[in-house]
Amino acid sequence: MMGKILWLASYPRSGNTWLRVLLHNYLRNPAEPYDINRLQEHTVIESAARWYQMLDPRPCDTLTKEEVAAMRPKVQEMIARSSADTVIVKTHNALVVDRGTPMISEEHTAGAIYVLRNPLDVAVSYAAHFGLSLDDAVAAMNRPHNQSISNQPAFVYEFHGSWSENVESWTARDSKGIHVVRYEDLQADPAAAFGGIIGFLGLPANAERLQRSIRNSAFEVLQTQERIAGFRERSQKSDRFFRAGRSGEGRERLSPALIESLVGHHEAQMRRFGYWPEDAGR
Repeated sequence: MMGKILWLASYPRSGNTWLRVLLHNYLRNPAEPYDINRLQEHTVIESAARWYQMLDPRPCDTLTKEEVAAMRPKVQEMIARSSADTVIVKTHNALVVDRGTPMISEEHTAGAIYVLRNPLDVAVSYAAHFGLSLDDAVAAMNRPHNQSISNQPAFVYEFHGSWSENVESWTARDSKGIHVVRYEDLQADPAAAFGGIIGFLGLPANAERLQRSIRNSAFEVLQTQERIAGFRERSQKSDRFFRAGRSGEGRERLSPALIESLVGHHEAQMRRFGYWPEDAGR
């Protein structure tokens, strides 16, 4: 891995944005919580339309997926060239090839942090974010090769795959360039989990700075910021982005049939990361 892009990768609604907030607060080290509407100052979103419109000025929702796929390697090259330093880039894409084009260009990749979360909890958050029923959210998470229906004005399509497909694509290979962290561990012991990320990035370790960044990134802080000023990355199909952020909600909200469906499709990866049986890894 010789490129300049450090990917912050995850299945949707798994804690990617929270990690971006933590990193911004650590990198900038502000006394007050960092503005959530300025997250793109240090972390780029690969699917943002502005990158693709540098190559083709047409509105992104008029482009075909084939046209976007053909542009993807060039966009990632532009992102890599946009800074003299490593560029931190958010993605929900699986590490796969689609329409003959890699969704993630290894040529421009320096490494990746992969965040994963219990799929039972992901399903509840996924439904709220995308304006779906719980049944439809679970169906989407179970669907092989699942991807955005179309390109949108502000974002081009993403290839999420099923939950297992996304997780396995990023974590199956044993690579020193990929650091895997569970959302639940970031919650339970943020100093250890986020400290591990800081170490992986080779950033200077500073205990006081670490604790300040964790305090400034507390979920209640993010909810307050969104309530006062909104959040530009909120889905138009949801009333808020920072909704609940807790673990265990899926076990409470999903019916036994939906839980059985998720486990039936994803048991191998759930067991691998301590998500099944229910109390594994606790």
